[in-house]
Amino acid sequence: MKIGKAEFCNNVFLAPMAGVTDRAFREICREMQCGFAYTEMISSKALFYGNKKTQDMFLTSSKEKSVGVQIFGSDPLVMAKSCDFFNDNEKIVLVDINMGCPAHKIVKNGEGSALMKNPILASQIVKEVKRASLKPVTVKMRIGFDDRNINVIDFAKCMEQSGADAIAVHGRTSAQMYIGKANWDIIGEVKKAVKIPVIGNGDIFTAEDADRILNKTQCDGIMIGRGAMGNPWIFNQILQYVNNCPVEYPTPRERVDVCIRHYKKSIYYSGENRAVKEMRKHIAWYIKGLKNSKEIKDKINYEKHSEGVFEILDKYRDLL
Repeated sequence: MKIGKAEFCNNVFLAPMAGVTDRAFREICREMQCGFAYTEMISSKALFYGNKKTQDMFLTSSKEKSVGVQIFGSDPLVMAKSCDFFNDNEKIVLVDINMGCPAHKIVKNGEGSALMKNPILASQIVKEVKRASLKPVTVKMRIGFDDRNINVIDFAKCMEQSGADAIAVHGRTSAQMYIGKANWDIIGEVKKAVKIPVIGNGDIFTAEDADRILNKTQCDGIMIGRGAMGNPWIFNQILQYVNNCPVEYPTPRERVDVCIRHYKKSIYYSGENRAVKEMRKHIAWYIKGLKNSKEIKDKINYEKHSEGVFEILDKYRDLL
């Protein structure tokens, strides 16, 4: 798959997710044959004002050959200025603009999915970012803001005309958040309506789901979000399934082993204190459905040091 000058080894991508797609998790997913991965969404305003913590969010690891950076905001010129941070970074191969985030704190500022209610401003943002960026520019969107405002087809055409090199569509409205069922039919309609690549997103939790959305929508690629949480094996599984190969699933012990490896990467990149806090949710995802998982999760949530967490996980793995 290709977007502008950026080429990818396959068309199964890891979606940008706040608080999730940091360097450690991206590395794990790329090891599992993820075709491409994005940073967490980054505030263009925070970059503009020189926030160091925000700048750290687009750091890449030595093992990452390429990454997409996702920015959000509502000021076209400030959004464009963000490109100054990425243009000379060879590992950042595209800039994605978030127009799909449904979080209230983002929407109330006219950012994220709120931009779908303001296509004129959204168009200005794409034009300015496109003008400033030396990398392909893409847009991630929802099918509309709510059931009364499902405008994704016209919105997608507008983004294409404004210069977007590709779009990703999550098959829900902003008002739905993550409840209900993703509408894959309308993603297929978007694919027919534009000439640029379309990436389908929403309710892809298994290899079978991936195969169905690809066949139903004929989209150019797919983007896995929640389906990869605690399950980075999904990328391998999808490629195995669509290539008519036996699909391999991790054993309970393998799930814990990868969880531990993920944890160690998190400590390396983020430091002990942050990793202990950030990894709690990841551990819960990795062991979900395994025997005594709630008991183990509760024990880990009380631990303040990684040594204690590793001891719990080592003992737990041996019992599986």
